[in-house]
Amino acid sequence: MNIEIVEKADYLKLLEIWEASVRSTHEFLAEDDLQELKPLILQHYFDAVDLRCAKNVHGEIQGFCGVHDGNIEMLFIAPDARGKGIGAMLSAHAIKEQGASKVDVNEQNEQALGFYQHIGFKVIGRSPLDGQGKPYPLLHMAL
Repeated sequence: MNIEIVEKADYLKLLEIWEASVRSTHEFLAEDDLQELKPLILQHYFDAVDLRCAKNVHGEIQGFCGVHDGNIEMLFIAPDARGKGIGAMLSAHAIKEQGASKVDVNEQNEQALGFYQHIGFKVIGRSPLDGQGKPYPLLHMAL
């Protein structure tokens, strides 16, 4: 598995991974909210972060991570690639090479919360709304 800088040409593949991952881990997210996020992610959010992806030996993207201002803003793994250490590898890269030390996690996403706790993050705060002002509480975590 190689970690590489993401090219704009990869954005549609990343969006495909994002949607598949969200559908398998964010059961609490309303379909309308998911559809509302898709163009924002593609047109704005990818460009707002330092994006890295994990590619397998065949050059296929298996997951990606975006960091901005010391915060892991996005970490998504293709559902069929989960449980293989890709998230841990991308997170370690984000921490060591991109200076990440914080992350916000949807409170309802217990898998993500457990993952970040496992790699050393601790909950330091909570917001009742997400970044779009929707009622999806966020847990603020830091190393």
